[in-house]
Amino acid sequence: MSKRVLTTESGAPVADNQNSATAGAGGPLLLQDQHLLEKLARFNRERIPERVVHARGSGAYGYFEVTDDVTGFTHADFLNTVGKRTEVFLRFSTVADNLGGADAVRDPRGFALKFYTEEGNYDLVGNNTPVFFIKDPIKFPDFIHSQKRDPFTGKQEPDNVWDFWAHAPEATHQITWLMGDRGIPASYRHMNGYGSHTYQWTNAEGEAFFVKYHFKTNQGIRSLSSEQGAEIAGKDPNSHQTDLLQAIERGVNPSWTLHVQIMPAADAAEYRFNPFDLTKVWPHQDYPLQRVGRLVLDRNPDNVFAEVEQAAFSPNNFVPGIGPSPDKMLQGRLFAYADAHRYRLGVNHTLLAVNAPKATVANTYGRDGFMASNAQGRAAKNYEPNSYDGPAETGRPLSAPIAVHGHTGTHEAPLHTKDDHFFQAGELYRLMSAEEKSRLIANIAGGLSQVSRDDVIEKNLAHFHAADPEYGRRVAEAVRALRED
Repeated sequence: MSKRVLTTESGAPVADNQNSATAGAGGPLLLQDQHLLEKLARFNRERIPERVVHARGSGAYGYFEVTDDVTGFTHADFLNTVGKRTEVFLRFSTVADNLGGADAVRDPRGFALKFYTEEGNYDLVGNNTPVFFIKDPIKFPDFIHSQKRDPFTGKQEPDNVWDFWAHAPEATHQITWLMGDRGIPASYRHMNGYGSHTYQWTNAEGEAFFVKYHFKTNQGIRSLSSEQGAEIAGKDPNSHQTDLLQAIERGVNPSWTLHVQIMPAADAAEYRFNPFDLTKVWPHQDYPLQRVGRLVLDRNPDNVFAEVEQAAFSPNNFVPGIGPSPDKMLQGRLFAYADAHRYRLGVNHTLLAVNAPKATVANTYGRDGFMASNAQGRAAKNYEPNSYDGPAETGRPLSAPIAVHGHTGTHEAPLHTKDDHFFQAGELYRLMSAEEKSRLIANIAGGLSQVSRDDVIEKNLAHFHAADPEYGRRVAEAVRALRED
């Protein structure tokens, strides 16, 4: 069978892909060698800016299948029939390290899911923890700066990490998750995923509910100790990528069961703590898990750069029946994620195959910009309203309105009767076995003991004391022992 003809990017056939054109057999290269210049210029531009966070990632395609009736809570089309399947793309990632980092490190994991629904793409952007370090997006750039490489030393600095946490008592809950046994997942397949934020569902009658998403791994939770993580990261920095790729290639398709917690909208105002606070979980005894469906990954990408690195997830990509809540961190991310993709990939990133709708067609009046490929024909108008049969609005809101009142200004979140920064961190600590507690203490002390300033150490110790007296005492003793060595 004859091979296809190699061409230049303009489609012209390439006569020789082994030798550059020269002035004579041993002479210098010729500027007229269009194929050589095109190859070198393209090679210089093959890399784009990596994500500021979640730079290192892996992904796979699959499907979501509805197993339980939730039409009483949302009229989202992809959830309206038991047995209905929707194609998905899921990107896993570490958060703090760069693209060249290792997989088996102590760090939260991103869990970003794109549903290619018949009503447009729905993006659910979460983590493998149900909470986060902060609850206001104005602190996010500072938080990430404290966790990334120091601009002077060029490496992550314990002083920076713990100094920020010393001034962010609300981080105590997430620190307890991160430094606990689930801080280093054994693989992407062996961890849960969470929407983390609070979202809104609206049913066909217009009733509103607030929801939290829980994707429970059907492979079981498996995690690594600090020692195991260090060993694996040194032997195979790509351990999680390798595991996911090979499992799917073998036909061992990983899966998760989606459950949601559902809070009637009227409950939110009087709930004992702020239900939109990203540093807190809703206790299951208050709002039990309700099963929704099954997520399965069954196909690897053909090209990691095109489909994983260029995958763009924006939590403002909602579909009818699903919308935002007053969660301040979510509100900030509604802008920040999409804007990050416009910077990295360009204003037309939604036209890339991995980001474009698959079960429907996008009809917008957006035109032009870098890499524009959305020509609508010579007579198509680029404004609305118009008299030329262009796409028109539906008049039907995607979600229910949220009541607002008061004066504009920079307000702290309103306090509910049981709001504080430490209670849930203490609850999590008290749920742990004796062995889990010992590993948690060792992990925290290992980092905190490296901090150079005593006042920063004392501020952090006060947070652990506030969460649980035993928790604080044991961390203090472990830090003291390590600093005296």
